[in-house]
Amino acid sequence: MQPLGRRADPAYLRRDPAPSRWQYRMQRLWLTPVFRGLFRFGGPVVVIGLLGLAIFASDARRSAILQSFANLQQQFQQRPEFRVSLMSVEGASRDLSDAVRAKLALRLPMSSFDLDLAALRAKIEALDAVASAELRVRSGGVLLVLLTEREPVMVWRKDTGLELLDKTGHRVASLIARADRADLPLVAGEGADRALGEAMQVFDAAAPIASRLRGLVRVGDRRWNLVLDRNQTIRLPQSNPIAALERLLALDQAEKLLDRDILSIDLRNQDRPALRLAPFALNEARAAQGLAPSAGNNL
Repeated sequence: MQPLGRRADPAYLRRDPAPSRWQYRMQRLWLTPVFRGLFRFGGPVVVIGLLGLAIFASDARRSAILQSFANLQQQFQQRPEFRVSLMSVEGASRDLSDAVRAKLALRLPMSSFDLDLAALRAKIEALDAVASAELRVRSGGVLLVLLTEREPVMVWRKDTGLELLDKTGHRVASLIARADRADLPLVAGEGADRALGEAMQVFDAAAPIASRLRGLVRVGDRRWNLVLDRNQTIRLPQSNPIAALERLLALDQAEKLLDRDILSIDLRNQDRPALRLAPFALNEARAAQGLAPSAGNNL
């Protein structure tokens, strides 16, 4: 048996089995989930970060690594399955298709990663004849361009020449001669493009005299003059021109007013329209009233 006197040894009494204060705190800290998660995941991140700093600290190694990534990216983008070799333009006339191809000026074949579809679309929609465009890369290496072409509805005579306008008043193209689009109505004057919607309403209202109608002239960028054959002019008011024209056409249907020798009809004062007669008709009217000799009395 071990003698009891050894347990009374002072050296044995000084060895305390309990942990120290710092050991206790570290054990308690290690038992917390947050500290264990930081140590488990944060430790590898710190190690990887230190390795990255050691590798990229050298300019030569950094340049070599970046160049390797660039080469891999280029090799991937230049693969045959990403190559665009053809361009197809749909939804437009042949002239507009040629204009689109000339505007883009793409040097095919090229990688689809080198195509900025948004920039190409902006270039196409900058053309006056294009209302909207849609671009997509189709299988087989084809760049598909879907166009919505502006439809001209009016011919606008300007000081600089003739232009075609769509229903919104946007320019479509220039026109060399009026006879090239004789099927479209004619407007003239400054600001006619901005009031094209009202002009179309006036043309619709003037359908009963469409065979005699030559066009509309914008006056002062505020109202219209209706020009007919035989040099007749109908001056429409600034407000409610359609109603004024419809009243005139109803009077013409009843009295054949426009068939008479009248130079102009002024409807700007809706309460009292004014007529301007041709010189021959004016003399006949004065003779009928006894204010001037008639043509028969002069013989």
